[in-house]
Amino acid sequence: MPLIWAAISGHGFGHAAQVVPVLNALGHLVPNLRVLLRTTVPAAFFEDRLTIPWEMSPVQQDVGCVQNGPMTIDVEATWLAHQRFHSTWDDRLRTEVASMQAAHPDIVLADTPYLALAAGKLAAIPSVALVSLTWNLVLSQYVAPLSIDAQPIIQAIGHAYGQADLALRITPAPKMESFLRFIDIGPIAEPASPVRKQLAELLSLEPGERTVLVGFGGIPLDSLPFEKLESCSGYRFLFDGSVPPESRRFVSTKSLPFSFKTVMASVDVIMTKPGYGTLVEAVALQTPMIYVRRYNFADEQPLVDYLRRYGRGVELSMSDFTQGRWLAALKEVLDLPPTTTPPPATGASEAAAVLAKLL
Repeated sequence: MPLIWAAISGHGFGHAAQVVPVLNALGHLVPNLRVLLRTTVPAAFFEDRLTIPWEMSPVQQDVGCVQNGPMTIDVEATWLAHQRFHSTWDDRLRTEVASMQAAHPDIVLADTPYLALAAGKLAAIPSVALVSLTWNLVLSQYVAPLSIDAQPIIQAIGHAYGQADLALRITPAPKMESFLRFIDIGPIAEPASPVRKQLAELLSLEPGERTVLVGFGGIPLDSLPFEKLESCSGYRFLFDGSVPPESRRFVSTKSLPFSFKTVMASVDVIMTKPGYGTLVEAVALQTPMIYVRRYNFADEQPLVDYLRRYGRGVELSMSDFTQGRWLAALKEVLDLPPTTTPPPATGASEAAAVLAKLL
């Protein structure tokens, strides 16, 4: 029974959302495939998504970024966390190698932990990176505190990525120079089927009332300007977070009998940050998107360029977002004409075909 060692970054849910469609597609090509999920992403994320037999091994694979909510990166804390991670690098590497040798996987698949790629090389197991960004690219945009020598950490990360036998670079993605060999693959998106009529009936929408999904990924958004937005007539906001019990304009997505992906496929507008999973699915669904940028994350510009080329998107400034000045952007994005047909979401099947040959 073939076994995939899937090392997945625990920084939000975006990396796991890329890996799952690949593993599902691979399961159709390879009989009796199993996967060991080496990640700190909660098991609940995979329960209704991953269709092949799997087990969890919850071990930290990388740092990613330390964040204060989904929009603010704590740069100093991020560098300090990387310094601590790399101060124990040799021990971590030995642990990963020993664990791989005990499990006997056929392939190491990493999105995007570089630790697993370095360990796979030492364990003589074919190792493939599935990437829309790398952590050395992310860190290179942040100024380290004076107490930390940044270059050795960035170089060590790049060197570890270079141990991969192959990188599968997902569309869209920034330029990456760490890998010795890579293949470009299409977008990875797995939109759900819409339930617009059922959602409208459940929410008792009035004629002409539009639904807006406000969801900022796996790192929770803990507050919104609810009071200012109560006056936004004509819109019903579905928020992936806690909602004041007296609100008439907001509904928690957790109170709905649909998955988050089903809600995403069923609304009129999506409001989010430019993160891979939500943005690429919004484009695939041709759902208008309002985005709030961070301006300091490595894959943000390629994602925004992709949205502008193939989707319908309007930027909302951080100030307008936090102050509840949403109406102008909502009207603008709903009035945008359709754009160029997006490229088909073939990334998962392309990646699965490559991995099946390796198996």
